[in-house]
Amino acid sequence: MIFPIVAYGDPVLRKVARPIEKDEINLAEFVANMYETMYESSGIGLAAPQVGQSIRVFVVDGTILNEDEEEEDKDPSLEGFKKVFINPQILEETGDEWAFEEGCLSIPGIRADVYRPEKLKIKYRDSEWNEQIEEYDGMAARIIQHEYDHLEGKLFTDYLPMLKRQMLKKRLADITKGAVKVDYRMRFPK
Repeated sequence: MIFPIVAYGDPVLRKVARPIEKDEINLAEFVANMYETMYESSGIGLAAPQVGQSIRVFVVDGTILNEDEEEEDKDPSLEGFKKVFINPQILEETGDEWAFEEGCLSIPGIRADVYRPEKLKIKYRDSEWNEQIEEYDGMAARIIQHEYDHLEGKLFTDYLPMLKRQMLKKRLADITKGAVKVDYRMRFPK
């Protein structure tokens, strides 16, 4: 089932999501629906708050970014990088901050450079409910940081300088009102 993507301005995007218990939801079905929604929306990551669920779950598939690249241009951090993160907790972020132009399915049509640390260590449960502690760097780390922020009630626009945010104010208000063109289903605030 394809969920509508929750648009900027919906309060669920600003809540800190709560952890889930092992058998609280049909996890296999929810994760399958999350992936289906993400692919239908041409995303590489999707957090539960973006589909209206304030729970600590997100999915990623960074392998998509390597599909059309020549072998020498493929990002090694994205090889096999298709995962579900349940109740994740970033344990540490290290390395130099680097800029990359980010976008978000909940904020269509807006992209901006965001600075993030290059490495992280994260603890989470996988789809089999096994606890994992892993380290990521480069683009994989960035995708995780972006999706993890959704669980913390943060959006990539929060990292932008005040002047840039002021310049985007009208466009963000238009998204909240539904005055935006997208090729995927969205749910706008009432």
